Amino acid sequence: MKKLFFLKAFTMLAFAFLVTSVASAQDMGGKKKPSSPRDTVSGTVGGASVTIAYGSPSARGRKIFGGLVPYDKAWRLGANQVTIIQTSADIKVEGKTLPAGKYSVFATPGEKQWIITFNSVTNQWGIKDDGSANDDPSKDVLSVTVKSMKSEAFTEALTFKIDPKGFVILWENVAVPVKIK
Repeated sequence: MKKLFFLKAFTMLAFAFLVTSVASAQDMGGKKKPSSPRDTVSGTVGGASVTIAYGSPSARGRKIFGGLVPYDKAWRLGANQVTIIQTSADIKVEGKTLPAGKYSVFATPGEKQWIITFNSVTNQWGIKDDGSANDDPSKDVLSVTVKSMKSEAFTEALTFKIDPKGFVILWENVAVPVKIK
């Protein structure tokens, strides 16, 4: 009788272990998509190959500019790791020379204009422990001022687009074109 009881208990325990193992394996394969996935865009602008890699957060019903992203304060221009721009040749950004290379990109959004800053430190997290942008102004290579405008359509996730005129930052109801030659 005891043997039968232990055999049934062992069988039930083995079955429970098998079920939980299969369920765990299913969870591992269906990992949740990150809330700010990395994205990359590339194109040719001003004779240079330009690539921008960034974390793409979503609005998810939040007020972005003047809310989640305050006006007149440096921002990492994306999520998580810093946004990186790489150019194969010297380019003119809004008329100012940016040498060929790899740079982190920060922005200081305003209601009508933004400051876009290119920094030489590229391998870092985008914000400090206090939540401020991880921009070291002593490492800034170039800053330009650009005008922001209302976008043609709502953009749920932060998006960069590269075209022959430069790149555009799109998020929420805002478009920020940055000219490159």
